[in-house]
Amino acid sequence: MKPTQTGIAVALALVVIALFFIFPGLSPFRAPSSPNGTPATTTQTSSTTMPTVNQLQITDEVVGTGAVAAAGDTVTVNYVGSLTDGTVFDASANHGTAGFTFTLGAGQVIKGWDEGIVGMRVGGTRKLVIPAALAYGNQAVGNVIPANSTLVFTVELLKVQAPKP
Repeated sequence: MKPTQTGIAVALALVVIALFFIFPGLSPFRAPSSPNGTPATTTQTSSTTMPTVNQLQITDEVVGTGAVAAAGDTVTVNYVGSLTDGTVFDASANHGTAGFTFTLGAGQVIKGWDEGIVGMRVGGTRKLVIPAALAYGNQAVGNVIPANSTLVFTVELLKVQAPKP
């Protein structure tokens, strides 16, 4: 970084510090105030219901460079599964170090996985937000996954093996 750029960065940092700590009334992130200058009272309500997702949401966090997973392939993945509130209910690391292997599209896993892993490349990581209809539906799974739960999985594709002819 050039000395001029460093000077600009330091000056901006000082301005931010001044806004937040020295002149807190100027901060754009302060609590709203009522017309008489006193902080406004806000009421927050919390809901114990989880957000409803109606369709599979797929986000590639890392796009792999290896083989592409297709229906009928045997795939091996590492995964972490959680509820929408962040509660982790399962992870492949809890079951050994070799990952979890299954045949894609054969109904060996929830539909959200069969649909959401197709098209991934080995080395990729994908986030799947799976609606209850593509997971366990109105069925609770033990004391871990409530009925009608949206599930969130981070899946890393380790290996793809095409079916033998």
